[in-house]
Amino acid sequence: MKPIKTFSLVAVLIAAALASTAFINFKPLKKAAAANKGFAVIELFTSEGCSSCPPADALVARIEKESKDKPVYILSFHVDYWNRLGWKDQFSSADFSKRQSEYSRYLNLQGVYTPQIVVNGKTEFVGSEEGTLRNAIRTNLEKLSSAQVELNISAIDQKQASLNYTVEGADKNTVLQVAVLEKAATSKVTRGENDGRTLSHVQIVRELQQVALAANNGTANIELPHGFDSKNWEVIGFLQNRTTGAITGAARASFSANAIASAAVKEMK
Repeated sequence: MKPIKTFSLVAVLIAAALASTAFINFKPLKKAAAANKGFAVIELFTSEGCSSCPPADALVARIEKESKDKPVYILSFHVDYWNRLGWKDQFSSADFSKRQSEYSRYLNLQGVYTPQIVVNGKTEFVGSEEGTLRNAIRTNLEKLSSAQVELNISAIDQKQASLNYTVEGADKNTVLQVAVLEKAATSKVTRGENDGRTLSHVQIVRELQQVALAANNGTANIELPHGFDSKNWEVIGFLQNRTTGAITGAARASFSANAIASAAVKEMK
């Protein structure tokens, strides 16, 4: 009986030691996982002049609604090359068409098309493929991100906002892409392929600005588009490799009450 008791005591002590070690190791691992959590930057290339695009616009709207509490960042880029079909997309820009063409080069594609979705700068597919999009989001949320970025808007005036950023894990080929987005809008289309339809959009990119990262933190002046309204707009910033197009980290920032109050004081002066 005595040897059994001794063995039991030793086993208890060993188990306690292992449990203690596991507890000590668990906390930092959990903290690291939280700090490097996965994310999904979803870039939709769309156009009001394209009859195939409304289903993709509706899909990202559903994803946006479902993902409010997740690191899922939707950016809708309206390209301008379908404007020639008779309807000029009011949100379109040649700069956004150029960005899509850059992805064609990054991903070795034969050309551009709409609707197209690119996830984290690495994967592309037809923008209305719901199952493919959901799988891509799930896969990227489960991965650990290699870099992190934090954003804060500190001040706003009539034409610009001051954006403070802190970056970790970015290499020398990485830049900070800053998108100013209108959260939602509708259009009544009177010509072209979507003639007679009222189209709804979410997360519409109105300005895209590239910030060179000379240091791990800094402040950038961000241009605010015509029609800016702090209540219906936000900023999404993401770290992108200039050589591969891969996106390694992302964050969003809202136009806070403090920043707006700062702008009001400036106007009074």
